[in-house]
Amino acid sequence: MADLFSTEPRQPLAEALRPKTLDEVIGQGHLLGEGKPLRLAFQAGKPHSMILWGPPGVGKTTLARLTANAFDSAFIALSAVFAGVKDIRAAMEQAQQNLDQFGRHTILFVDEIHRFNKAQQDALLPFVESGLVTFIGATTENPSFEVNSALLSRAQVYVLKSLTDAEMRQLLEKARSSALPGLSFDDVAIDTLVGFADGDARRFLNLLEQADTAARSARITHIDAKFVENAMTLNARRFDKGGDNFYDQISALHKSVRGSHPDAALYWFCRMIDGGADPRYLARRIVRMAWEDIGLADPRALTIVNDAAETYERLGSPEGELALGQAVVYLAIAAKSNAGYNAFNAAMAFVKKDKSREVPVHLRNAPTKLMKELGYGHEYRYAHDEPNAYAAGETYLPDGIPEPRWYKPVPRGVESKIAEKLAWLRELDRQAGRE
Repeated sequence: MADLFSTEPRQPLAEALRPKTLDEVIGQGHLLGEGKPLRLAFQAGKPHSMILWGPPGVGKTTLARLTANAFDSAFIALSAVFAGVKDIRAAMEQAQQNLDQFGRHTILFVDEIHRFNKAQQDALLPFVESGLVTFIGATTENPSFEVNSALLSRAQVYVLKSLTDAEMRQLLEKARSSALPGLSFDDVAIDTLVGFADGDARRFLNLLEQADTAARSARITHIDAKFVENAMTLNARRFDKGGDNFYDQISALHKSVRGSHPDAALYWFCRMIDGGADPRYLARRIVRMAWEDIGLADPRALTIVNDAAETYERLGSPEGELALGQAVVYLAIAAKSNAGYNAFNAAMAFVKKDKSREVPVHLRNAPTKLMKELGYGHEYRYAHDEPNAYAAGETYLPDGIPEPRWYKPVPRGVESKIAEKLAWLRELDRQAGRE
């Protein structure tokens, strides 16, 4: 048992198990396997600037440290959350000292590089360009949007992935053999912990450490699912409410609806709700899906999604989320059409590049005697007075614009009927001699 009065802090399990060599790293086989990019970079014998992009707990800091060890370089770490231009200058002075006094090159590691503003990122450039330091940045955000193009062009981007369930189990065995001897888990308990770790190795090791502490307090050596549920605090899964993970899941939800897969649509909707996404935001996106991908093929979809959004406003969570979930299911199984969406975009594109055209005289309103004398509204045909309530052969576009046919209804759902009606009206126009 540890000395209760010891002032020596206990090393966290995640730090105790941090890999010392490349072969000890669990995960990232697409980068570290034989013949893969990062493995080849290590074998080349010369470090290069890089940006490690991936979710939390996948080994970004570890790989940066291993790079310094592999090339016998000094290692300076900065956190973009706390550091500023002054800290960057101090790090560069230290790097110059490392070179002048000890003949050692320096690896400069900047964690959460996306938190640096443009001026701070620009401050790194001269030293990266001169070769004084090899820059390694770590980010959970898309570097295309968060890192200056000048800095991005000088660094190779490597995309790191969340650990798989199998890799998590490897990590468990490593932890048990080296730091948690005598502690065993049943399969359901392991599955539960792996699920809540959500591909984050550091989070998983913290959960294992928490399980070990709880087991010692309860004087047990075997952990089952019931113990995990009762004795441990399991927080919500990882969910990035503003970054790539957020927008990737929104994209998956939208594409599942468009692809008419209700189960997949529900899965992504529930993933986002479970992760803490704002249901009001999801409601807005679901309404957008109805207009973009269902449109007039099933006008009921528009009513259902608006009613679901209103239901959420009245009931809140969790009851209102049921309404949104059912709206997602309806959108997924509804007839699909992007005809209205395409027509709107085509019309907007035309108007933006076209000149300002006059309203035809026969379509103008004539509330005054002068306007009537000028011909406003002259020869306008009132559709309700025409056969079939349609003024066959009439035109409603400005002079010089041929019929653009932007709206092209699809042969699905209600739009199949719309297509039949449009064909019939065009036949009336043809008979009237307009087409």
